[in-house]
Amino acid sequence: MENQDQESGQPLQTQLVVTEEMRSYLYDMARWSSFLAIVGFVFAGITIVGAFTIGAAMETNPQLAQMLGEFGALGKIIFTVFNLVVAFAIFYPSLLLFKYAAHAKVGVLYGEQANLNEAFSKLKSLFSFWGILTIICIGLYFLMILATLVG
Repeated sequence: MENQDQESGQPLQTQLVVTEEMRSYLYDMARWSSFLAIVGFVFAGITIVGAFTIGAAMETNPQLAQMLGEFGALGKIIFTVFNLVVAFAIFYPSLLLFKYAAHAKVGVLYGEQANLNEAFSKLKSLFSFWGILTIICIGLYFLMILATLVG
């Protein structure tokens, strides 16, 4: 049977109570998320700069390409594109973390439901990104194992 209010006949709605302790945890998570996002932005920037400078250095210095082993054998363009993909894989979750932190801080400090909803939306997107990336990595591992067994 459904839970219904005896007087009005309407279904009861469960209210979620956010305690001060939970608000404190959310605010601390937002502060750490800001820190991690900024570190991610820095690493993405370093990776982008490295993609273009090492790629250009490989063209002018063939010994550098030999030192990089298999990556050097791929050539300048492939090396640059690979590092740009890695930089995007660092930048995108950092951007989601930064947006989460900004909205969560405002939502917790000022009690704004819309900002807290947006913060959790960004957190959901972050976990979706990591889930999809994990599935892709598991698939690539499976393909490498299969190629090793066949080859």
